[in-house]
Amino acid sequence: MREVQARLGQIGWFDGKPSGIYGPRTASAVKGFQRRRGLLATGAIDTVTWQRLIEMTEKPTREELVGKEVKRAKAKLDERCLSGRVICVSKATRRLSWVIDGRIKVMMDVRFGAQHTPTREGVFNVAWKSRDHVSTIYGTSMPYAMFFNGGQAVHYSYDFAARGYNGASHGCINVRDKAAIASLFDQVRTGDRVVVHL
Repeated sequence: MREVQARLGQIGWFDGKPSGIYGPRTASAVKGFQRRRGLLATGAIDTVTWQRLIEMTEKPTREELVGKEVKRAKAKLDERCLSGRVICVSKATRRLSWVIDGRIKVMMDVRFGAQHTPTREGVFNVAWKSRDHVSTIYGTSMPYAMFFNGGQAVHYSYDFAARGYNGASHGCINVRDKAAIASLFDQVRTGDRVVVHL
């Protein structure tokens, strides 16, 4: 339980010292985490919740487990993401960052294309947006689609939300946090840069 509390603390959901006791404070933090990630908000640590928490955090140090603050180095942004309005996507960390003038405004988990349908890397621009898009090739729903390279887009994925990394896209950048991608869709403008890097 201390590890659960420490991991929740790393991403701002638990602000107390890990006690190892599963009380109302921990249950509330777990519910908030689950709700934000589109999971069933039970307040209980089930397999899906635990896996999502592991994916988003690092193994707590001994210091964290007893409530001592640990300074973690933040990953540096790709230099191409440091100016202007940029959807900055790292394949290495599987994270999308919405960056304005070098400052990260929001981050979210992402998933990429499979081996035979890879997500292209490089510098692109948002060419067009479609709130309720349906793929003309695959017939699948692509809500909040922001197209940046031909048919490749950043969009919400029901499959990613349900199955996590046990799947892949057809080259698009999938997001599983519906509230986050809906908010991003409203902020991003046609012409904003998209940087996809390792």
